[in-house]
Amino acid sequence: MQIHVVKQNDSLTTIAKTYHTTVGDIVDANEIPNPNNLVVGQSIVIPIIGKFYFVQQGNTVQSIARKENVSAQEIASINRITVNQTLQIGQRLYIPQASKRNAEFNGYVEPRSTSVLPNLENRSREATPYMTYLAPFAFQAKRDGTLKEPLLNNFPAIASANRNVLMMVINNQEQDKFSDELGQILLNDMVIQDKFINNIVTTAKNYGFRDIHFDFEYLRPVDREAYNRFLRKAKARFQQEGWLMSTALAPKTSADQKGKWYEGHDYKAHGEIADFVVIMSYEWGFSGGPAMAVSPIDQVRRVMNYAVSEMPSNKILMGQNLYGYDWTLPFVPGTVAEAVSPQEAIARAAKYKVDIQYDTKAQAPHFRYTADDGKQHEVWFEDARSIQAKFNLIKELNLRGMSYWKLGLSFPQNWLLIIENFNVIKRGT
Repeated sequence: MQIHVVKQNDSLTTIAKTYHTTVGDIVDANEIPNPNNLVVGQSIVIPIIGKFYFVQQGNTVQSIARKENVSAQEIASINRITVNQTLQIGQRLYIPQASKRNAEFNGYVEPRSTSVLPNLENRSREATPYMTYLAPFAFQAKRDGTLKEPLLNNFPAIASANRNVLMMVINNQEQDKFSDELGQILLNDMVIQDKFINNIVTTAKNYGFRDIHFDFEYLRPVDREAYNRFLRKAKARFQQEGWLMSTALAPKTSADQKGKWYEGHDYKAHGEIADFVVIMSYEWGFSGGPAMAVSPIDQVRRVMNYAVSEMPSNKILMGQNLYGYDWTLPFVPGTVAEAVSPQEAIARAAKYKVDIQYDTKAQAPHFRYTADDGKQHEVWFEDARSIQAKFNLIKELNLRGMSYWKLGLSFPQNWLLIIENFNVIKRGT
């Protein structure tokens, strides 16, 4: 597959001709929201096997081969040139598809109303063919060791149909806020803790969960070791059932990082105890903060570099957002940005006739527009380029895979690029 970035005067007809494909195939693959009104800077995934490379100044067959991770002889042979041939700037070379490695993918799904909306289940059905795990969010632990169940509806059946491991997410929220006091009770009162673990086992057996996933956040620093002890105890119990155990971790860059979100999480211990971890490497740009990339790759890289220094890289799922935000400017503390899908972001750029910019440091697309009411807006979102940059980092650091927060918004390019880069491991039966 190929990522094409729309230039001035591009049309789907000219793009299709360039890559020897059809307009219909491009529109269908990308679910393009603006086929007759492309935006300069919009990225489009071209659904072809392999890709085309357009020679730039200084390129040689050998340098292109290194960049594309294929052999120089293979490029030369398939393009009927020699390995040492002088290339012309702009010359088009066909690059065969690179070999793919195995990886795992998780998708959290979070019903937020009193019933599961049909669209949320439909989006889950679209995503689960590309998933290893499906994680309904979330069972809430209670102070007496019982559990408040989320809306599960058809999610167990959807997971089963797509050979996903059903992940039982358990958190320490009360009234939709993480509670350090609740965490303290569950981690230190052994009578309640034993009851809590027994209730998890009973519930998991009832629904068919095969990974138990703890998302305990904002724990008191003094409870860090208690959390480690609890995880060891829970892991031993779940192992008897043949289940996996995983945890969610805040995006740390050092062992002694200060802040309530970080201090209760011990990367080294979780790496030793858990079967795998999800690192929540997103929300630098968040709904209640100023406009910026949600998961800038320079920050994500800092987190992942620290993580692989503390735990085996093959235990790490990189967290990734499937959404962006639209901020009203100027940013005022206390205001909340609107979450938007990549498809909606592109549609807004087309509607207001503004080009999409790309921040190479953050590896993220963004743009500004003036709305009908005269207010200025700034949008940061994800596209094929930003996702490919994260996939490249996964391969570079030999990570286990990626975990998405959260299913529900449309981003078809992401699924196209998963199958271009990886063989998705299926652990379900």
